[in-house]
Amino acid sequence: MDPLDNPNTEKLIFYLTVPLSTIIIFSNLFIIIGIACNRQLHNTPNYFFLSLLVADLCTGITLQFIPRMSLERQLDFKHCLVMYIFPNFIFLSFLFNLVMVHYERYLCIVSPLHHSQFWVHRCFPLALLTVWLPPLLYASLPAFGWNNWVEPNTNKSFDSNETLLRSSTSRNSSKEDEVCTYKQVFPKAFIYLEVCGLVLPAMLSIVAMTGRVLWIAHKQLQNICKLHRAVDRLQQQQPSDHEQQLNLRYAKCVAAVSLTFLVCWVPYIIFQLMSVTALQGGERSQSSSLYIIMSCTGIGSMAVIPLILGLANKQYTEPISRVMLKLRNRWRGGQNNRDIAL
Repeated sequence: MDPLDNPNTEKLIFYLTVPLSTIIIFSNLFIIIGIACNRQLHNTPNYFFLSLLVADLCTGITLQFIPRMSLERQLDFKHCLVMYIFPNFIFLSFLFNLVMVHYERYLCIVSPLHHSQFWVHRCFPLALLTVWLPPLLYASLPAFGWNNWVEPNTNKSFDSNETLLRSSTSRNSSKEDEVCTYKQVFPKAFIYLEVCGLVLPAMLSIVAMTGRVLWIAHKQLQNICKLHRAVDRLQQQQPSDHEQQLNLRYAKCVAAVSLTFLVCWVPYIIFQLMSVTALQGGERSQSSSLYIIMSCTGIGSMAVIPLILGLANKQYTEPISRVMLKLRNRWRGGQNNRDIAL
């Protein structure tokens, strides 16, 4: 029996994906319009972030298809490939864009005076191509033959007597026999290579760059505090509160990074562990409600990362905030005029 025939499964996927997709899509559009309206933000770092927002927007659109990738469907070979390859390509491109944004900002912090000389700034079209073309090529490998698709008529007998008896029902049965599952599109070697060769290194690189940035910030904070102490000793003054404020800001930064990791990365890590376990265990575990919930929350939580980075920057949200403020003032002004007229 097809798991999609279960109305409870459809309702669960609908109630989980529709709110997340709506928030992701409209928030990305909000930030994209803010960057496009502010000419001061038209530079290479923000172009990389804009590419990440586009990938995140596409992730929000395809989010409703990701839980259904673990279910069986009655599709032919071409439609089955599209239903599995396209969401996989969008997710990989989102992951590659996320790594590129972290890498570009990492270079700006590690080498603030020479970051414009690195290849990501000098060869921006090439850098942008590296975050879209490799995911497309890898995700398209099942379309070029790396799949486990078996035609439904290959196991049938080709005797003349049997073909005469089944000729009347061959058209109807061929459609029913074509069951589309992830195991027919993605071989186990393909899945293991994607997880261990692409997803895991990308996550580790982001964690390593974030940890390195926090370590550099900690070292710079210690140097600043030492300079303040030396100045206070020369002037024979009591230690100021500025050092305490700097330490408090650094503590808030570490807490924000840790909270982001717990909220956005931990659900996805749990989802990946469940995926590998389900791949070894069978299809029943992948069609369970818990797996569907974790697939929605895991991918959805990762898609929130660009929104956190974008909404935390006032330059990205300032143009839209001004428009909203003008609309609110006009609406209030219209209400006041109506009250005066009454």
